[in-house]
Amino acid sequence: MTPDTAAEEANLPRVRDLVLRHGWNATAYQIINPGIAHWFSAGGDALIGYVEYAGVRVTAGAPVCAEERLPEVVREFEADAAQADRRVCYFGGESRLEVACRKSRGHSMVLLGAQPAWSPAHWGPMLAGHSSLRAQLSRARNKGVAVQEWTAERATDHPELRECLDAWLKTRGLPTMHFLVEPATLTRLFDRRIFVAARAEKVLAFLVASPVPRRNGWLVEQIVRGPAAPNGTAELLIDAAVRAVGASGSQYVTLGLSPLSQRAELRRESNPPWVRILLGWARAHGNRFYNFEGLDAFKAKFRPERWEPVYAIANERTFSPRMLYAIAAAFANGSPILMGCKALLRAVSRELGWLAQRLHLRRKQAAE
Repeated sequence: MTPDTAAEEANLPRVRDLVLRHGWNATAYQIINPGIAHWFSAGGDALIGYVEYAGVRVTAGAPVCAEERLPEVVREFEADAAQADRRVCYFGGESRLEVACRKSRGHSMVLLGAQPAWSPAHWGPMLAGHSSLRAQLSRARNKGVAVQEWTAERATDHPELRECLDAWLKTRGLPTMHFLVEPATLTRLFDRRIFVAARAEKVLAFLVASPVPRRNGWLVEQIVRGPAAPNGTAELLIDAAVRAVGASGSQYVTLGLSPLSQRAELRRESNPPWVRILLGWARAHGNRFYNFEGLDAFKAKFRPERWEPVYAIANERTFSPRMLYAIAAAFANGSPILMGCKALLRAVSRELGWLAQRLHLRRKQAAE
């Protein structure tokens, strides 16, 4: 289901106001991204962003509301969904929602992975004891890379940022995904902070951080690295962003969900056996399309102070395959089967290209 674009645009001021007042989940601000429908409580004090596939409303994180209102808002949203003959799956729920839904006993959940978190005040001491990370930062600086923070007004739809984003998307193993990994953020920057890595005034990469208002913190929502960015550029962007938000008094930073991460062991055994098998297979064999282990290792090298568990929570007693299908459809913005076929064709095309390059190189070497 695609939300009504006009209604989505009209609701943005109201959505933004509620998120800035009540946003606690790390993904709260992503509710303003394109393509997400908005539900408001009858009292007007609560908000849920969602997309709808396979008869399931897949939410973008937890309800945005005061903590004490969370159980009641969950009941109201699920009653509204039931009237439309829809189930609900909260994707990216964290501890507050997990506790509220566990108490209701009408929900099931799976542990999706974990997100690393830091206090910016502890970033400097962490870096001081991490020689290999300091070496990566120095490598990028020695290549002439410098990071600047741009205003939202300057960054909005900036052609160099757009060019960098387009080049980065072409390198991905999967076709462009949406929902909570929506790449089209350059038109709705609003309260976000944007850090740009450049060399000789040429944009190489950029980072977009979104506020987590009720935790006085930030989610590193997007790191886009162009093909000319040297090693260490992404690390330099993260370092600059964490130091900047720390200097302005923020107390929380996360790099967001590391899917299938093994680092949050809390209640992992509660995942249904079929889910454990499926997610284990994806972790072992899915790197052709999405580098789960590489992403996890990248985030872990910053030595997080803690790994926070992240859940998918369904309003059914047993978590069903239908819920995973709906989640996959949310990210695919349509049929996940079709997306998988496109990804496979892209992978085959890329490997044929690499093979052609190797054969050409061998012929050239033989001729010499």
